[in-house]
Amino acid sequence: MTPPSSPDATGSVTTPQVAFRDAPELHDPVFDVSGLSVFYGDHEAVRDVNMQIGHRQITAMIGPSGCGKSTVLRCFNRMNDLVPTARVTGKVHYHHEDLYGRDVDPIEVRRRIGMVFQKPNPFPKSIYDNIAYGPRVSGFKGDLDDLVEETLTHAALWDEVKDKLKTSALALSGGQQQRLCIARTIAVKPEVILMDEPCSALDPIATAKIEDLMERLSQEFTIVVVTHNMQQAARVSHRTAFFTADVDDKGERHGRLVEYESTEKLFSNPDDQRTEDYISGRFG
Repeated sequence: MTPPSSPDATGSVTTPQVAFRDAPELHDPVFDVSGLSVFYGDHEAVRDVNMQIGHRQITAMIGPSGCGKSTVLRCFNRMNDLVPTARVTGKVHYHHEDLYGRDVDPIEVRRRIGMVFQKPNPFPKSIYDNIAYGPRVSGFKGDLDDLVEETLTHAALWDEVKDKLKTSALALSGGQQQRLCIARTIAVKPEVILMDEPCSALDPIATAKIEDLMERLSQEFTIVVVTHNMQQAARVSHRTAFFTADVDDKGERHGRLVEYESTEKLFSNPDDQRTEDYISGRFG
């Protein structure tokens, strides 16, 4: 696919036709974020984010490096709790419940809201044990063999690994490892899958397989993906959020959500000039 917007020979910006996905209405969002700010020590890394994430939709977050995309993503399953200097203000509601409420168990949050990281990180165990680990820890009482097969099939990996389940997961290719990590995530039956640049370390063929998998998984899971690849956001997402970094009078950068729309609208007719500049390559 060509970029959503690109300069022609005269330097003018053209917008080729893209088969955007329809974005259903946000009647009962999975996440409702209001006034979200994230601090690392005294530095406000992200300022005043407001957005809603739709049920069983793919939401993409795009923007330049250092604008807070991954920081916001990690707020959705309280991964920032693991950073000693991090502090979150504002509200992140998950099905109307405050994720940062006193009685909320962050371990349970991360079971329901799984995460796939930029670099594939399989456990140094067999393929089988990578999938079985989470269910075992969670007290799964069913047939693990069936669960492993079902999960690997769901992740479009079963046919490639069914004869080598006892082989180390580290022997798989990078693309296979990433699909294994996705399978490991869905094995514990989450509702939401967060993906932080899941294809940045993969070749185009492996990337295409992950994108196809994301589209299939969105029929059962809510997916939020951070990506630097605007073509990827245009291909896979229902809605896209564009973030950038403002510089205050002290020279400090603060991530800001500039615009959040259906992917088709954001790429075809953005409301903010900064969004237009970024997707057309004039940013910076």
